[in-house]
Amino acid sequence: MLWNYKTSKVGDEIPSLKIDPLNLSDLILYAKASGDHNQIHTDLDFAKKSGLPNVIAHGMLVMSFLGRMLTNAVPHSNIVNFSVQFSNMTYLDQALQCSGKVIERSCVDDKEVISVKLIVKDMVGQKKLIGQSSINIDI
Repeated sequence: MLWNYKTSKVGDEIPSLKIDPLNLSDLILYAKASGDHNQIHTDLDFAKKSGLPNVIAHGMLVMSFLGRMLTNAVPHSNIVNFSVQFSNMTYLDQALQCSGKVIERSCVDDKEVISVKLIVKDMVGQKKLIGQSSINIDI
């Protein structure tokens, strides 16, 4: 689906992004790239000793999927801000769905801006994180 953010209206949806079920290799690669080697992300025994049922995905990895969805739809240079609030942990073997919707069109500093609500859910509908972004139309 082709989405034109410049002509989008309140209620329009950003093209969604589906993420395949996360596996341990994904988490190990992210740990190496990010420098976040906390064992709750890579060692099942350690995660269980910490009170978790399984290893958990790095929150910033899940946030990056949402960022990928956004930058697939909008040029990087048009994104004014991007923020999230973490809601629930993401475990191995969970597939994710990233989505977004235009919630407002406004004028800020003589530039037209759209505000979008963003969300990541697993395949049973549990919210993993929610976020928002403002996108400049006039660049």
